[in-house]
Amino acid sequence: MKQFPSRLAVTLLAGFLALPALAADSLAKVNGVAIPAARAEAMMAEQRAQGVPESEQLQGAIREELVRREVLAQEAAKKGLDKKADVQAQMDMARQAILIRAYLQEYVRTNAVSDAELQKEYDAIKGRMGDKEYLPRHVLVETEIEAKAIIARLQNGTPFAEVAKESRDPGSRERGGELGWSNPGMFVKPFADAMVGLEKGKYTRTPVKSDFGYHVIQLDDVRAVQAPPFEEVKPQLQQRLQQQMVERHVLELREKAKVE
Repeated sequence: MKQFPSRLAVTLLAGFLALPALAADSLAKVNGVAIPAARAEAMMAEQRAQGVPESEQLQGAIREELVRREVLAQEAAKKGLDKKADVQAQMDMARQAILIRAYLQEYVRTNAVSDAELQKEYDAIKGRMGDKEYLPRHVLVETEIEAKAIIARLQNGTPFAEVAKESRDPGSRERGGELGWSNPGMFVKPFADAMVGLEKGKYTRTPVKSDFGYHVIQLDDVRAVQAPPFEEVKPQLQQRLQQQMVERHVLELREKAKVE
């Protein structure tokens, strides 16, 4: 989840405080209305979060942007736009979104995922992957009779890539039925069981039925799984577990809420 750090303040505020006509917490005044320096701090923090380095040029650009926004906001208020119901609703939603973001960031910060939890998730995923990867190809047809006819053609020497042109699976049909390197957990159980039971270079001699239809499967190759090191995937695991944690927390709050 994207953080919202405040790394603006020291250099930027030092410049603002040097302006004699402004209060210590003001960036500038527009038609007598002070622009809080905290707005510049927040905008600079957004830039830093995106990797933009601090500079006097960036400080000046932020100041000018905030002045322009204040000018436009004052003009909008003069026309009474801030009193319109639809505008007020949008302003309320924007304020709510910012508040929610701040709350979730604080929740993640105070409920950090431990290294032990990350290691447990890594081990679980690695266990589901198994110790082998398979390179299968298949032909998917609608009926068992069609599948048996495919098998008969293979037995008569027709190349698998040729019969695969008749497959109902558009994702693999144009690649000779190839499905790419996969682990068994990526397939429905009947398919996975049949694939794992094949010897390298062999195809199923009986149709394999699944919810998708009937498959004829050939196993082109097998290799040992090379799982990435824990430290390499740790950031992705952390993001995944944080997201799951937040989703559970939101559901818990929703269940406790009294909605009338």
